[in-house]
Amino acid sequence: MENKESASYLSTGELSKILNISVRTIRYYNQIGIVNPSKKAAGGKRYYSKEDIVKLQKIILLKSLNLSLEDSRNILAEQSMSAILLAHQSLLSEEVEHLTNSLKHTQSLLNLLDLKATLHWEDLISLVANEVKDKDWNQYFSVEQQSHLKSQLPKLESGDRTTKKWINIIKRIELCLENGVSPASMEGQLILEDVDILSEETFGDDSELVEAFWEVRKSPEASAELGLYPISSAIIDFLEMAAKKEVSPN
Repeated sequence: MENKESASYLSTGELSKILNISVRTIRYYNQIGIVNPSKKAAGGKRYYSKEDIVKLQKIILLKSLNLSLEDSRNILAEQSMSAILLAHQSLLSEEVEHLTNSLKHTQSLLNLLDLKATLHWEDLISLVANEVKDKDWNQYFSVEQQSHLKSQLPKLESGDRTTKKWINIIKRIELCLENGVSPASMEGQLILEDVDILSEETFGDDSELVEAFWEVRKSPEASAELGLYPISSAIIDFLEMAAKKEVSPN
């Protein structure tokens, strides 16, 4: 009887080898009623027909799409396949958004690490908190200014060249402060010139926007409220003194 069954059906072990899935998985699908063997031998051995095999192949395909077994069961029963696939598409979109945010957080930490010697848990906690915090830009900028800033401002979560240039400027000023280099020195004036070039790239010739943004950056509270990377008062003072040339060159 078993040889006769084997001629037209596949046993669990044979099916496992052909479809490259475990015997345990096949038995589990049988247990929950998704794919049942068409025949059973007297000794309890299970045999699967061609229709059973196709059904199991469908399950494997749906599983590769990250569909749940319950959704797969409904699709196999032809219960609103379109609706289920649309729901699955929505789930995948949420997963993509989650991964995108994770990438942004990681890039932000890499940029912070580039700016700081070490990072602490507080940096990550603050970063995530600022991501979900509502930012009231209306208090500081007009609608038109906000639109320009949000599209042009370098972002800590970005790895683009403009963001890297601003990071390098901050690091150069920090080196000047560490080494006692005057804001009115040649190095200080070159840094100021680079800041002017980058500011023009970011703000264009909108002097009113430059002034409004600079006032925000001089305020640690306002910068934090808008989720902007905090710049120390020493760096701001360096740039202001470089612009006024109030300190004698080294």
